[in-house]
Amino acid sequence: MSQLLTQHTIAGINIPDSKIAKEATDLLLTHGTEFIYNHSLRVFLFSSLNGQRTGLKYDPELLYVSAIFHDLGLTKHYSSPDKRFEVDGANAAREFLKGHGLPPATLQLVWDTIALHTTIGIAEYKEPEVALMYSGVGLDVMGEGYEHLSDANREEIIAAFPRNDFKKNIIPTFFSGFSHKTDTTFGNIKADVCAFMIPNFQRKDFCDLILSSPWSE
Repeated sequence: MSQLLTQHTIAGINIPDSKIAKEATDLLLTHGTEFIYNHSLRVFLFSSLNGQRTGLKYDPELLYVSAIFHDLGLTKHYSSPDKRFEVDGANAAREFLKGHGLPPATLQLVWDTIALHTTIGIAEYKEPEVALMYSGVGLDVMGEGYEHLSDANREEIIAAFPRNDFKKNIIPTFFSGFSHKTDTTFGNIKADVCAFMIPNFQRKDFCDLILSSPWSE
């Protein structure tokens, strides 16, 4: 995982090396895994390339920190017993940035960028950092927008931050982060992960909750 320390421009994108960026990276290297590290850096680069392509103006440092923290909620250090992993990562990033004296509006922007990175149909319509993070995750995980990624950029990014059987490993990696709190996947796409990993997984059903509510009529 030394690529980041020796190469600060990949696919034409400058990787932030400010004090905040370096400290965030150290947290990921300490509490995450090489798999999550590579994924997070690819997400930042893909998000940034999408920003270039679409002409969106964004804060590279905030986008980078958001990418670094976006899956830290899957790790034991940051995982709560009862919150969505996206919220755990967002809370961790907010506390980290609060310690650097950033204003409330910036804290909220980063929180939203991380908390909404799996929220289909909403994130793409919010602030540039939120929309770009969502797009970068979608590109790395599901190949959304793959046709916009040049061969040269793809090869350079993958050489720096390898996928390492990503398709095979990402689903169990997701599951490991919320296997102890599967109820947090109700109403979001991670319920599909539970259904894939748990035989006969019983999802909560919105219509059942309506019909079994305590209202008499």
